[in-house]
Amino acid sequence: MTDSSSNIIPDPSKFFSKNLLSKPLPTNSFFQNFVLNNGDQPEYFHPYLIKSSDSSLSVSYPSISISPSAISQVFTADLTITSATKTSNEKHVVSSFSDLGVTLDIPSSNLTFFLVRGSPFLTFFVADSTPLSITTIHSIRSFSSNDSFTKYTFKLDNDQTWILYSSLPIKLSHGLSKITSEAFSGVIRIALLTNSNSQNEEVLDMFSTCYPVSGDASFNEAFTMEYNWEKKGSSSDLLMLAHPLHIQLLQSNSTDHNVLVFDDFKYQSIDGDLVGVVGDSWLLETDPVYVTWLSTNGVKKESRDEIVSSLVRDVGSLDSLKITTKDSYSYGKLIGRAARFALIAEEVSYLDVIPKVKKFLKETIEPWLDGTLNGNGFLQDDKWGGIVTIQGSVDSNADSGFGIYNDHADHLGYFLYGIAVLTKIDTAWGEKYKSAAYSLMKDFMNLNSGPDSDDTRLRYYDLYHGHNHSPGLIQYKDGRNHKSTSQAANAYYSAALMGLAYNDADLFILGSTLLAFGIKAAQMWWHIKEGGKLYAEEFTKANRIMGFLWSNKRESGLWFAPPEYKECRVGVQLLPLLPISEVLFSDVEYVKQLVEWALPALKRDGVEEGWKGFVYALQGIYDKENALKNIRNLKGFDDGNSLTNLLWWIYSRE
Repeated sequence: MTDSSSNIIPDPSKFFSKNLLSKPLPTNSFFQNFVLNNGDQPEYFHPYLIKSSDSSLSVSYPSISISPSAISQVFTADLTITSATKTSNEKHVVSSFSDLGVTLDIPSSNLTFFLVRGSPFLTFFVADSTPLSITTIHSIRSFSSNDSFTKYTFKLDNDQTWILYSSLPIKLSHGLSKITSEAFSGVIRIALLTNSNSQNEEVLDMFSTCYPVSGDASFNEAFTMEYNWEKKGSSSDLLMLAHPLHIQLLQSNSTDHNVLVFDDFKYQSIDGDLVGVVGDSWLLETDPVYVTWLSTNGVKKESRDEIVSSLVRDVGSLDSLKITTKDSYSYGKLIGRAARFALIAEEVSYLDVIPKVKKFLKETIEPWLDGTLNGNGFLQDDKWGGIVTIQGSVDSNADSGFGIYNDHADHLGYFLYGIAVLTKIDTAWGEKYKSAAYSLMKDFMNLNSGPDSDDTRLRYYDLYHGHNHSPGLIQYKDGRNHKSTSQAANAYYSAALMGLAYNDADLFILGSTLLAFGIKAAQMWWHIKEGGKLYAEEFTKANRIMGFLWSNKRESGLWFAPPEYKECRVGVQLLPLLPISEVLFSDVEYVKQLVEWALPALKRDGVEEGWKGFVYALQGIYDKENALKNIRNLKGFDDGNSLTNLLWWIYSRE
């Protein structure tokens, strides 16, 4: 791979401090909006939306808008903080970042904000004896302080009550919608008092002096993730907020007695209620996921002949010379589809087809790894640190935005699957191309955050949520988004298989662990069960599976399919069909609800056969006979799927 000189990739030096520019930078982080375009779109830090512009920072405790097709959090500038004496509107600067936090400096206002995800306080440092200005779009209804002038309580006419704590006495005065201070240096913490509850106020008081400045996640053991926050202040106890999946994973870990959960201390969130947790180290533990090449149950002998017959036809049609696409996503799906044939052949003990599959995989994978593909290929980008494509480096829309770091894991997962299978078949080939193969893998699997790395740390993995987000260097008002949890699962599953193929235990464990957490997250936030309480009743009643999940929004549509195209949503959350799919869709009761919800949509004119195949695949989990009948009647398949793969799936169900 050669260096990219792309002019469509934005310049990171606009918002990152100079000391950060020597190492790879995040291209899909929880603070990405702060470093793109004008840096003035909000990001969600649980429980607050934060927006920085004009040398000020605005905080919103968002209201939630609900309809049958979408749920969104509404940004309102409840409080806007700046210097009362600022003379210019300079941009903010990211001076440091971690897995769970970012430090935002506003030099012209002498303010440094420690934005750490899950903190009920907005925390910032005021330097150089600076007078503050705090404005609100609401009216201030009441305003009071304690005797030491280190705690102020102000109520707004939208029924919000905010509490301001200071590390030293501060003199504040207020007008109708503005609070000003005398010159001050020190730490300020501001928190919303939920429900104007006196017990909640006592909790805030108790933990107001200990604050986080950063937070890191580590994977010290398989299927665990540990959070550790760097904290400052005069108290030893740190109060943070946990979303529903955190609580589930904390409670499953009966050995961790380092945290205390305050069930009644709550903030509302689009992700579900956020509850208070005291402890500067959390150990999250998820159920193990056992990554294997083949299906768990195997294929019944009586079904072997039908699978073999289809396998021979499908493998017989493989011809790399007939591939016309140069698109990295479509090309990758063809690689993944062919690799399935080799493993299905192994599972049904029909090895005669494997040489042709091996030949096809070599002819399709090698040009991408050695740079000989005519019309496209992978390049190294040194601006942000990572891989882009030749097409994507000159056209931001090419390869589904790969050139601006969009959807890399979805694309590369198919390549890694093919590489893993080919290495399993031909270990000599695997060793020859190991360096290039690992370069692809590290683009989204890298754990090293140091300057000697070519890639940022876990490019797409949201360590606060435990799942992927997919857009890259694109600014969205609703933050990051992700649609296909199954393609994210494929990426980490395939990385784990690479670990098996190369006898790399660390890679196998990391891939398996990220996969396991991602599956739990998908089941929590994408799989919508009848009568579920996580989302509003109006949305839950209309949907059984998510379309787009944004940081700040839930959406039933897809960019290529409106909400009524239910089969597309099912397919997007299932493809590619693999042994790991049975873990992702292990809840049979939910699967039946999902399929019965989607089946009527298949009667619509113009429904594509490929999408039908995925609905029928899930039907096979609880109704093999009818699913098999439906699959046999299909006239076409998704370009990453096949009749052979669908038959394998049905016949390997219990």
